[in-house]
Amino acid sequence: MNLDSKILVTGASGLVGQALVRVLYERLGQNHVMVPPHAELDLTEQAGVNGFFDKYRPEYIFHCAAKVGGIVANATLSAKFIATNLRMQLNVIEAAHRTEVKRLLFFGSSCAYPKFAPVPVQETALLTGELEPTNRAYAIAKIAGIEMCDAFRSQFGDDFISCMPTNLYGIGDHYDLENSHVLPGMIRRFHEAKVAGAPSVTLWGTGTPTREFLFADDLAEAAVVLMNAAIPPRLVNVTSGREIALKDLAWIVAQVVGYKGEVIWDASKPDGTPRRVLDNAGMKAMGWQPQMPLETGIQHAYDDYVSRV
Repeated sequence: MNLDSKILVTGASGLVGQALVRVLYERLGQNHVMVPPHAELDLTEQAGVNGFFDKYRPEYIFHCAAKVGGIVANATLSAKFIATNLRMQLNVIEAAHRTEVKRLLFFGSSCAYPKFAPVPVQETALLTGELEPTNRAYAIAKIAGIEMCDAFRSQFGDDFISCMPTNLYGIGDHYDLENSHVLPGMIRRFHEAKVAGAPSVTLWGTGTPTREFLFADDLAEAAVVLMNAAIPPRLVNVTSGREIALKDLAWIVAQVVGYKGEVIWDASKPDGTPRRVLDNAGMKAMGWQPQMPLETGIQHAYDDYVSRV
């Protein structure tokens, strides 16, 4: 990519999309970065997608648009998750092929890996075991996107690649209690409990599962590295390298928010995958490392949340 490249960021209003736009504007300026709003480009409508590609002819595509949510949303909206994501992926990838896009980067999700994949999870673990049931529909949609990129790459020689981010958080996140992911959900719960003077906060599960959390701007930097790489991998993990139990994460969030009450874990609710840590050798070999410490990133995320409530 350079100052003359025409770059499309799908899902530019989402967490990852916003981070990508910040990084691309800083690197390349606004002139050649396309961030069409939903009213202009509905990715679920094939005719509209084809018309947009024919008119603007993007050369590089960061396809980070997705219907996403936490454990509750995945359990209750599974049909919406799989149908919407499959439609968007099919429309964008086919249009990119037809208009001979130079490179497309598809954003997968670590939940696409098997529930009990050996840790740290390597890219070769994909499709080697059963998925976590609570987010299976979303995971299958993401697997389909990765497989589409591989298939178009194999059959037609299209330069379509995929990355597999770990759990993300950051500026511009979604904090709906029913649909948000674990970290933004904690931020909102602890903040509201602090404001209300509540003596306790109840969180789902046992608190023992471990996860990694990556600041969205770090993912954006990794995405730019992949888009500029001479010979990028077809699929690569993008991860923080720091494993943390959810109980410990909750303690950090409570400290950042300033909540002093008790944290209660409701073990009757599902934990999800017991341990999810990704192997980061691929991106490390390309010279990328995450820069944002978890505690500092949570502070940035909390400041952003407070500014919007």
